[in-house]
Amino acid sequence: MDPWVWSIVLLLVGMGLVVLDIFVPSGGLFAFLAVCAILAAVWLGFSHGSATGVAVLAGAVFGTLLVVILGLKFWPSTSLGKRMLLQVPSSEDVLPENDPRRVLEGLVGRVGRAKSKMLPSGIVAIDGRTFDAISEGLPIEAGQRIRVVEVRGNRVVVQGLPEEPPGPSEKDLLNQPVDWENLDLRPPPLA
Repeated sequence: MDPWVWSIVLLLVGMGLVVLDIFVPSGGLFAFLAVCAILAAVWLGFSHGSATGVAVLAGAVFGTLLVVILGLKFWPSTSLGKRMLLQVPSSEDVLPENDPRRVLEGLVGRVGRAKSKMLPSGIVAIDGRTFDAISEGLPIEAGQRIRVVEVRGNRVVVQGLPEEPPGPSEKDLLNQPVDWENLDLRPPPLA
C-alpha cells in the first residue's frame, strides 16, 4: 500500500480517537494515541511528497477542529454528558423563594393603616409589615384605614376606607382615657 493511503487511515484513526476521548473518560490515553496517530499520518504524508503532506496536515488541522466542535455540540445530549453536566435551570428555578412582586400581589384586597399622610404617596402597614404605597385619589390621613387595590411596579396602590363605628370594647369605661384635669383626688368621706 502507498504511504498516502496509510496517512489517510492514520488520520481517520486519530480523529476517531479524538471523538472517543471526548465521549469516554480515559485519563488522556485516547488523546495521547490520537496525537500520535495524527503526527504519524502527517509524517507519512510528507514522506510521500510535499503536496500530500500539506494536504494531510490541512486535513488534520481542519478535520480535528471539526470533529472536536461536533463532538462538543452533541456531547451534552449523550448519557455521559447528561450525568456530568448540570441542566440549564428554567426561569421558575432562578426566581427567589419570596419574590417581592409575588408578595406585593398577595396584598391585593387586604386592609391596613396608613402610617404617614399620603399626598399621594406614603407608607402603609399591612399585617405588621410596612410598604411604600400610592393613594388612588384623595389624600389619606395618617392612621386611616386603607385597602390595597392593585400593584404598580414595586408600589402598592391603596384607597382610603371610612373608619369603623366604635365597637363595644371602645365604649368600655376601662378603655377610656383618664381626664386628669377634672379628676377629684380627695379621699372619700369616712362614714
